[in-house]
Amino acid sequence: MDLSILGSGTCVPSLSRSSCSVLIRSGDEKMLLDLGAGTIRRLLEAGENIREISVVFFSHFHPDHTGEFVSFLFANKYPDRAARQRMLTVMGGKGLSRFYSGLRDVYGHVIELPGRLFRLVETDAKGYDTRQLGVFLVQSVPVAHCPESIACKITAADGRSVVYSGDTDYCDSLIELARDADVLICESSFPDGMKVKGHLTPSMAGEIAARANVRKLVLTHFYPECDTVDIEAQCRRAYSGSLVLATDMLKVEI
Repeated sequence: MDLSILGSGTCVPSLSRSSCSVLIRSGDEKMLLDLGAGTIRRLLEAGENIREISVVFFSHFHPDHTGEFVSFLFANKYPDRAARQRMLTVMGGKGLSRFYSGLRDVYGHVIELPGRLFRLVETDAKGYDTRQLGVFLVQSVPVAHCPESIACKITAADGRSVVYSGDTDYCDSLIELARDADVLICESSFPDGMKVKGHLTPSMAGEIAARANVRKLVLTHFYPECDTVDIEAQCRRAYSGSLVLATDMLKVEI
């Protein structure tokens, strides 16, 4: 299993940071964690074929995490001679079916994939869920951002694990999910001293990683304010393990 950061940014337009997305590969199966604006271009830059993505996981439904979903579905249909042949599973929290239904009401058949190639997996009302999606064992728990927000843990057959926080405030559920994980990809939206409700700062993300005893912490989802401070130094107030600051197209060793 290996991973690449496709988008390390937010809703704020940026020439260097696309909106949120992470690509995880295991064997010939590939999974996207969120699908914000710029994801398709980043996939092409990484040499990936969008029709080979087998799982899309949505941490929540805000536009910077789902904004290119419609374009992704549309592109998977055309041209007909090269359309998708692999099953696409889309997993998300409470309201996923309603979210997709609303998009279909707007765009109609142009985003509809054949039933044999498309399925939705909506977690239960409390958000605690475990699914085997192909080679990916995916566990999800609710986190503190909006009602449908969930973090996930992806475990490969060899036991290696990656946890993705999505957007969240400080919460015990994320700490428990990330316990002893090989990699924690954690949002770090604003610098210490600029805390915003529903988001983390570098030192808070570091504390979560330290309490969970994760082997490697990857900070991502940076608003422009993060460019003006030493994010690594702030995180080091709480975490002494392996630390990576995400950039678009960064490959991360697991």
